[in-house]
Amino acid sequence: MSYADPQDSSRRLTGLAFVVALHVLLVYALINGLAKKIIEVVQAPLETKIIEEVKKPPPDKPPPPPPKMTAPPPPFIPPVEVRIDAPPSPSAITAVSAVKPAVEAPIQRPAPVGPSRTPAVVDAGKCAKPEYPPASIRAQETGLVVLQFLIGADSSVIDSKIERSSGFRRLDEAAKRGLSLCKFKAGTEEGKAVQSWARIEYLWKLDE
Repeated sequence: MSYADPQDSSRRLTGLAFVVALHVLLVYALINGLAKKIIEVVQAPLETKIIEEVKKPPPDKPPPPPPKMTAPPPPFIPPVEVRIDAPPSPSAITAVSAVKPAVEAPIQRPAPVGPSRTPAVVDAGKCAKPEYPPASIRAQETGLVVLQFLIGADSSVIDSKIERSSGFRRLDEAAKRGLSLCKFKAGTEEGKAVQSWARIEYLWKLDE
């Protein structure tokens, strides 16, 4: 029967106790250090940042439509007043109201005739001007009267008629009365005086 040495047992116990104590210290150190770090992490101030939502830029506005190209209005052209003042024919009598309304001496318009005929002739030098009717002057009546008249073999006026009216009865009648103020020469045929028709114009107009 063997017995252990008490001194060896004491050494083993001491070594075992040392190892246990070392482990306890390590465990304690680990626990305390880790807990401290956790507390530090928990107690550390939290830094907060507000992240603003990035707003998308508004979409670009579509470019304005190009202006409509409209044709420029045509330049204003004032209306042209066309006045054709035809000169009186050779047998026209122009009646003009001046200080004293009067009619120019008539000029005979020869009618076309054959070689053996001569037309009646108005003696312009002996044809007085008819008076412009006062009522026509007040009413501002104007116009052209064309008369046809028959001249007898004795150079007198046998008949007359209005070929073209002035549009005013007073002027037409005044033109017919004007025939009595004229002297005519009868037309001839084969050298003999004969009746023949002639034409004469009276242009009645007022001076402005």
